[in-house]
Amino acid sequence: MSYVWDPHLFVELGLLALAFVLSVAVGVERSRKLKSAGLRTHVLVGIGSAIFTLISAYGFEGVLGPDVAVDPSRIAAQVVSGIGFLGAGVIFVRNNAVSGLTSAATIWVVAAIGMACGANMPLLAIAGTGLHLLTVGPLSRVRDRLRPEPERLRVTVQYEADRGALREALAAAERRGLPGTLLGAARIHGDSDMRATLEFVEASPDKRSDLIDAIARLDGVRSVAVQGASDDD
Repeated sequence: MSYVWDPHLFVELGLLALAFVLSVAVGVERSRKLKSAGLRTHVLVGIGSAIFTLISAYGFEGVLGPDVAVDPSRIAAQVVSGIGFLGAGVIFVRNNAVSGLTSAATIWVVAAIGMACGANMPLLAIAGTGLHLLTVGPLSRVRDRLRPEPERLRVTVQYEADRGALREALAAAERRGLPGTLLGAARIHGDSDMRATLEFVEASPDKRSDLIDAIARLDGVRSVAVQGASDDD
């Protein structure tokens, strides 16, 4: 019971709360862009990394002694290794296009933010969060001006779950010579519908209009909206 009155307790809870808030900030940005790793994933990674680091920093004080050596960096090193496997799970290749690299890097960054909180470095964690949001926001637009990418058609499709609509949409694009890539999908809160973001190589206006109409006519598809292409993957 002595741990309840540990002098570090309120500091630890404050650092854990900060890791939660900063992870939410990163996760909201990912969720708004319908990425495969969204709010919950980033929050769990952030607070998990913070807890592991807090354990590493404060969890073994009771066993310290003249004959006991504790290396606080060992748990932190294992967190970094574990995050690498989690990040690899959101990277996939389809039609020679690699997707998920930014999401994987963001998971890596949010783990670092959580570890900074756990190591009692709140200013570093806040700065890291701010730099992340700057990178995926304004800096992306600067990059687009410096090195424009080939035009791409990106659409958001709302559809009924478990009816194969997404698979049929990708097949319809293949038949028209416009291979597509699924960038992300998420269930609409409080509904049975799903919302997915698909990206296709930009085509002539006729092909583009034909593809959108074909997707809109599929069974289970409720709406199709064209959006601007972004740097985010």
